[in-house]
Amino acid sequence: MHSYLKAIGFSDITDKKKLDQILKEVIHTYDEKIVVEDGKHHLFAELSKMFGCDFGITVCGEYDENNEFQMEYYFPYFRGTGITLREQVSIEKHAGKESFAGACDDMRIGVTIIFYLQNAGEYLTQRGRGNFASGGMYNVTLSGLAKKGTILLPVWKQEGQESQSRIDAANRGRLIAAAKNGDEEAMESLTIEDMDTYAMISGRIENEDIYSIVDTYFMPYGMECDLYSVMGEILECSKMRNQRTEETVWELRIACNDVELDICINENDLMGIPEVGRRFKGIVWLQGYVEFDMM
Repeated sequence: MHSYLKAIGFSDITDKKKLDQILKEVIHTYDEKIVVEDGKHHLFAELSKMFGCDFGITVCGEYDENNEFQMEYYFPYFRGTGITLREQVSIEKHAGKESFAGACDDMRIGVTIIFYLQNAGEYLTQRGRGNFASGGMYNVTLSGLAKKGTILLPVWKQEGQESQSRIDAANRGRLIAAAKNGDEEAMESLTIEDMDTYAMISGRIENEDIYSIVDTYFMPYGMECDLYSVMGEILECSKMRNQRTEETVWELRIACNDVELDICINENDLMGIPEVGRRFKGIVWLQGYVEFDMM
């Protein structure tokens, strides 16, 4: 049982029989289908069915010699909107199954972003045609599924503080890019900046709550490479309904570290009422859709 099924409104699936019914529905009444033949004449198939606005289930497997579909794995997905970033993208196959992880660097965050690739079938198609180059520049749309989340009140900011934060973030991004290219002065500046930040937080934490000091963050979480702990300001929020189960899910667009992404979470797993300007905090399974035709 996939632990993130409830994020898209399938919290009532409690046994394998119910799950099999859902997966058979995806296989027989899919909305999207991609079939790719590899060099060993295996037919990899990716079947997707939407159960609500921008979310659904993808089933992957292959067709045998009798043209019968044999499922290998499945996963719930939530497709974000807009282009989150345009960076150099590398894609690696997961061990044990024909699924893939994407990786790219974003200077606004300062860490390598690793995500679960949503459109594996399209990737295999473009790779087979020679249209994908590892490390090439591509548009990526990031999204996340959350099992639990909390709504926090916004942080009060003085006039001009927000624009100054954007300038500081842009400067830090340039320093990180320079440091990656071996600029020792940039490395030193980043080190001093981190020390100043640590000293500031250490001084304020005695009398203030940490979430009034830290406005947003985007950090790797745990041992799994595509899990992230995020907190960001809510830019848009809307209630959607799973067409099959009638469960309500929230679709939130948040901004954290100047990166905008969409998050889907079951209403029953969200503590608080989301509104534009408030903040979302939670652990998300990061997914990504790569536009392979953009070089």
